[in-house]
Amino acid sequence: MTKINIIITILLSFLFTSTAYSNHDIGRGIISKNTLDKKIELLKKPDKYVMVAAHRGDWRNAPENSIQAIKNCIEMGVDIVEIDVRMTKDSVLVLMHDKEIDRTTTGEGLLAEWTLDSLKTLNLRNGANHPTYHKIPTLQDAMEVAKGKILVNLDKCSEYIDKAHEVLLKTGTLNQVIFKGKKDIESVRKQYGSLLDQIIYMPMIRETTPDLDKHVNDFIAEYHPVAFEVIINTDNSQIFDVIREIKENDTRVWINTLWESLCAGHTDDRAVYDPDGAWGWVIENGGNIIQTDRPQLLIEYLRKKGLHD
Repeated sequence: MTKINIIITILLSFLFTSTAYSNHDIGRGIISKNTLDKKIELLKKPDKYVMVAAHRGDWRNAPENSIQAIKNCIEMGVDIVEIDVRMTKDSVLVLMHDKEIDRTTTGEGLLAEWTLDSLKTLNLRNGANHPTYHKIPTLQDAMEVAKGKILVNLDKCSEYIDKAHEVLLKTGTLNQVIFKGKKDIESVRKQYGSLLDQIIYMPMIRETTPDLDKHVNDFIAEYHPVAFEVIINTDNSQIFDVIREIKENDTRVWINTLWESLCAGHTDDRAVYDPDGAWGWVIENGGNIIQTDRPQLLIEYLRKKGLHD
């Protein structure tokens, strides 16, 4: 074989290896920009596809709200990762669900009384309360990992939307983040003004939301949100009439299957032995975004039903 032929053979081998590796990544759920674009389009233009949102990341296999919990979600092909955001003493946004750090870290006390530098000395605990090597991420850390790969829902963030907006602009991730809150459209407009038109905002409703019909209709007329997060207390709740109205306006319905009071008992734990009675029930009653603590099982269930291709 001539020297030129050897060089050509090596180059072709490298090319085919690179292409195979790229396809392998996509097959494993490491999401390309085109796939993220598709998820953004699906969020804004619903079809039969049911979107999967992972609660606090993949917290059964990594500490909740950790970078690894986000990476796991990207790897398994989750559509949306839900993370919680709070502010440190020195005004840095970090990922933390509780006001106190006792449950999820090796430290104690209120998060708001700790600076970022002091928080960096701590480690996160896993679901069994054991310390790990994982650290508390900043929102910027999290968004740099999520960039171009997965949609993100920011919870506990309604009082920090303006500051979170700055982080999203800095990281170039504004188009893939969903904010949410319980206030009516007039209150949200008053609080955030024109900023509301620069972000994706999801109203949260339940049967006891004051002036429920007006609350929903005003949001649809003045903002047309991509989705409503809906709490369902009972199997015969009046909220089902509202869900039908929401879907008639080409808007998604986000339902949480995390614990009983959020989904009338049709929970993830029930889905382990009766998925049709849990997630199937949610879908039959209008849910087309499901927030779950068992994302891998939910994805497998939806794919068998042809709802998460």
